[in-house]
Amino acid sequence: MVLGKAVASHLSAMSSRRVRHEAQRLEILEAAAAAIAEHGFHGMTMRGLARATGKGLATFYNYFSSKEDVLFSLQTEAFETMTSSVKAGLENITEPSDRLHAFVLNHLRFLAERRSVMRVLVHEASALPAGKRKTVRLLKEDYFKICRDIVAAISADGCGAPDCDTGRDAAEVERITYSVFGMLNWSYGWYDPRQHGTPHDVARTIHALAVNGLVGGRRQTRAIENPDRPLGGSVRTLPAGRPGAGAVASNKRQQTAERVGKDSQARKTLEQNTV
Repeated sequence: MVLGKAVASHLSAMSSRRVRHEAQRLEILEAAAAAIAEHGFHGMTMRGLARATGKGLATFYNYFSSKEDVLFSLQTEAFETMTSSVKAGLENITEPSDRLHAFVLNHLRFLAERRSVMRVLVHEASALPAGKRKTVRLLKEDYFKICRDIVAAISADGCGAPDCDTGRDAAEVERITYSVFGMLNWSYGWYDPRQHGTPHDVARTIHALAVNGLVGGRRQTRAIENPDRPLGGSVRTLPAGRPGAGAVASNKRQQTAERVGKDSQARKTLEQNTV
């Protein structure tokens, strides 16, 4: 009997220590996310991360073995949290449009509460070694699939109008889903609650934009039917020596490409569409 009480007390103490250790680890991760978001992953050292989190270097190493370990933990914990949270939020919602709103709101709440973590997810996705990137990619795919299935369901329902085409193929559903994530992921760059309202307000706007686009009648315009048709109607012949609009646009595109090419970080960022 006495032995049983001693074992129970020991297990309780162990459990309490584990809880405290995990709480401390998560607190360190949040502080590390803020430092990485400000200085960039490659701009931080383990000593710098320890200093930013208010821990001694030896203490910091008790929780994380390397910078990569910190970044890997940040990314896996974030995607696991977002996925489990949205799954719980969708449990009792059956209407596809309502499910999309719940997904969007869940994502925006995470962004509002953990802006530094979201910035790290977007900008540092490629900083991990290949094996750990694969693990994170699988978590991303699970999260992405939830949204893609909702988009597919809304698309299949259509708008109810006689001319509404509900026959979107898998590639179109994929493109639409990436577009939704484009709106969600980059909102961290402009969202200011003092100016743009609560996450509910932003969710309502993004949801309305996405759903109206998904369920609207898919009438094809002449421009879409013939993407090579010049904007503004017929082609106007220009005097010799004057560049046409196509040449001007081509030059501008080349200049833009050159600017982007000089900035490797911008190139990485543009490649990341889903967090």
